[in-house]
Amino acid sequence: MCVTLTRMDDYRVVNRESWDERVAAHAASPDYKLAEFERDPSYISDVVRFDLPRLGDVSGLRGVHLQCHIGTDTVSLARLGAQMSGLDFSGPAVEQAQSFADKLGLEVDFHQADVYDAVDVLGAASYDLVFTGIGAIGWLPSIDRWAATVSGLLKPGGRLFIREGHPMLWALDEATDKLEVGYPYFETQEPMVWDEGGTYVETDVQFEHTVTHEWNHGLGEIITALIEHGLQLTAFEEHDSAPWVPLPGKMTKDPDFNEWRLTDRPERLPCTYTLQAVKL
Repeated sequence: MCVTLTRMDDYRVVNRESWDERVAAHAASPDYKLAEFERDPSYISDVVRFDLPRLGDVSGLRGVHLQCHIGTDTVSLARLGAQMSGLDFSGPAVEQAQSFADKLGLEVDFHQADVYDAVDVLGAASYDLVFTGIGAIGWLPSIDRWAATVSGLLKPGGRLFIREGHPMLWALDEATDKLEVGYPYFETQEPMVWDEGGTYVETDVQFEHTVTHEWNHGLGEIITALIEHGLQLTAFEEHDSAPWVPLPGKMTKDPDFNEWRLTDRPERLPCTYTLQAVKL
């Protein structure tokens, strides 16, 4: 439930408490498939697998995964041959990700830091690839600062690769029977403050930290910010599917595609998008 638009507390503290508490439950959930990673040395995450045709060959690229959480997409890119780092603001998430990568025998280094501090922590112009995945940028108040961070991390000619939830999807009120816009599409100064007890994966854990602060960012805002910080858009594709169930009761899973679409006329709604841009 979105409770109100309010004056911002320190969103990082509020959100970090929520993410810290969910790390163990996410690592134990069958939805993150850690056991599958351990069983099959070629296994990669569903998110990365979806974009394999768009990623191309990443072998030998120096890459960083921003807001990496417990690192399943990060280790997937490492299994594809990239020399990966991961960064997340949650200490327990970084600890879990590093332990997991080490257990898989992968040389991936994880760092705890706020995403806006990534250049100071990881080094300017150090990466061929900046990757970020589903549900990341909505935790950030300024898409312009994010774009500046991406630009600062990339070498000239380096590439940004992002797959995200579509801002049109994030603007929908999932509690109504119809597809109804209930929340901001564009970036707002104040956050949307949510109070929800669950999480997005299968778990029986009951959480204590249930309040989060989030923002939406319109497609125009995202693309403009990247351009203004020296990146050139090279590919953009909208998808009518998502790798989770963003609208419960309104979506059906395609067993072959392994993603969720609107049950009724899925062509009505872009659920996610993939964007690529190159540092000039």
